[in-house]
Amino acid sequence: MAAEKRFIVEVEKAKEATDVRPSIGPVYRSLFAKEPTPALVDGLHSCWDVFRMSAEKYPTKPMLGRREVVDGNPSKYKWQTYKEVYDLAIKVGNSIRACGYGEAVKCGIYGANCPEWIMSMEACNAHGLYCVPLYDTLGAGAVEFIICHAEVSIAFVEEKKISEILKTFPNAAKHLKTLVSFGKVTPEQKQELENFGLAVYSWDDFLQLSNDQNFDLPVKKKSDICTIMYTSGTTGDPKGVMISNESIITLLAGIKLVLASCNEKLHDKDVYISYLPLAHIFDRAIEEAMIWVGASIGFWRGDVRLLLEDIGELKPTIFCAVPRVLDRVYSGLTQKVSTGGFVKQTMFNFAYAYKMHNMKKGQTHEAASPLFDKIVFNKVKEGLGGNVRIILSGAAPLSQHVESFLRVVTCAHILQGYGLTETCAGSFVSLPFENDMLGTVGPPVPYVDVCLESIPEMGYDALSSTPRGEICLKGSTVFSGYYKREDLTKEVMIDGWFHTGDVGEWQPNGSMKIIDRKKNIFKLSQGEYVAVENLENIYVQASVVESIWIYGNSFESFLIAIVNPSKQELERWAQENDITGDLNSLCEDSRAKTHIIGELTKIAKEKKLKGFEFIKAVHLDPVPFGMEHDLITPTFKKKRPQLLKYYQVQIVEYFGSYEYKYK
Repeated sequence: MAAEKRFIVEVEKAKEATDVRPSIGPVYRSLFAKEPTPALVDGLHSCWDVFRMSAEKYPTKPMLGRREVVDGNPSKYKWQTYKEVYDLAIKVGNSIRACGYGEAVKCGIYGANCPEWIMSMEACNAHGLYCVPLYDTLGAGAVEFIICHAEVSIAFVEEKKISEILKTFPNAAKHLKTLVSFGKVTPEQKQELENFGLAVYSWDDFLQLSNDQNFDLPVKKKSDICTIMYTSGTTGDPKGVMISNESIITLLAGIKLVLASCNEKLHDKDVYISYLPLAHIFDRAIEEAMIWVGASIGFWRGDVRLLLEDIGELKPTIFCAVPRVLDRVYSGLTQKVSTGGFVKQTMFNFAYAYKMHNMKKGQTHEAASPLFDKIVFNKVKEGLGGNVRIILSGAAPLSQHVESFLRVVTCAHILQGYGLTETCAGSFVSLPFENDMLGTVGPPVPYVDVCLESIPEMGYDALSSTPRGEICLKGSTVFSGYYKREDLTKEVMIDGWFHTGDVGEWQPNGSMKIIDRKKNIFKLSQGEYVAVENLENIYVQASVVESIWIYGNSFESFLIAIVNPSKQELERWAQENDITGDLNSLCEDSRAKTHIIGELTKIAKEKKLKGFEFIKAVHLDPVPFGMEHDLITPTFKKKRPQLLKYYQVQIVEYFGSYEYKYK
């Protein structure tokens, strides 16, 4: 690796590690971290302490806000203070204890982000229950699986999700004994749930359940499990990621340190828009960071069409997004520019080029063009409320052209982060003012050790002059294991290192660039995982399919497929529809492609696949995947990198021609 490495430092123990495992590169950590673990405030041992201390320090500060809809019209944000939220969380906790639930009991939370979600979470934190978010987009039956696998005893549920909970019975009734609605419960729902042996409460009734009883809070340790978050698995069953208090606290300390080192620290005047799912570690970690500094959290109304309106009313200073949201912002802005008339288009393009030129020379975004910020880019800033200073993108890679564009026009820092549920969301983050980090996820977050491990079969060498390999992580932010799946834990935790499955390339400045995926599972641009082998095993069941290779990447929101069709089935379909031609010509016929997409869609619906797992486009190849083109192994396993290269022309046809997507 080049000698520059401005933002990382090599750890002394690296030599010992490479002696044991010669295929790994040196171990690095953030230059901002003077010690391997943070020096924390006395009394800060758990996520409950994070909230408790802020409630003591900022009792009258607005903490949680929402817009009420009256006669179809949304109100301004109405706020509950830190002290009010604290008192309600204590009441919820006392009621949980009055039901007989205590430490290490699994408590489910199911529904859209709202103040009650946070209060329920904090009540779990206070009394040492394991918070288990329930999330239905992990697949059909995922909520039932999580309740049964985690043995969830009590669940807090959004009012409109009660009907979904009812679908999990009778199996869920083996474990779930108490259900609390964030709102009300209809008499019919209450009766149906009670028939399964559940105690059912509305939110208001549950708050009164403890009859003003006060239960002592248990002593909580940093090593205690705080939450079990379920994430996608390659076999279809979600995996329960056990995250400790220490993991979250260490991450918060790292975020705080890196932003303070760049003079962009979080503070109690910050305002955050809560719309990314709290059931995912990305938003959970950010909201914990907001609570730690006494910031205000405003919740959206749950409708993506109204998100910009909520942002305009809230005027957040911190905005987090997955790339798909930022892609929409980019598309909307570029479309407005292209249809804005010659004068406006010329003015925008000149202003953009001027500011970009100055930023490339090393000027900050504030100093690069203050005049054009006021007269050209201010409208973009106002579209995000007018106060946004930091935009953080995570969950999947952000396209370089989108990141570059937004750095200029939003008048805010665009930071790209990387992490997994297993690493408590934040393992790398790009830095403000560092323009050469464009297209990377930045250096490691403080208190995370990083090394690369060579992957000879993919041609990646962690010890070359440009180090490339599987990203491996170690430190307190790493998870405590998969719940009830020690076998899966051992697969990814080797010699104390968590193996991410992602392939990275160290950059000369010490930032990391994600360049590939080792395993056959990847994320789409909206942040959803796709277990591609599992899908291929499902779609090949269509009689018209002889073989199928499915492709997607983290820059796109949908999947495409290369299909070797069944000659017999396709020719039979053609004859039935009075279509003539041999197999080669049929594979070029748009009607045949439409037919095969229809057959794949039937299979997808029959197997209850999620919407993003549906195939949206196909290329038909009459020539089977073969060893003569090095597309399969002698045991008929697909060689995915070779398939990607071989069908690059077809992929570009469907996804566009951005060169950085392909090796």
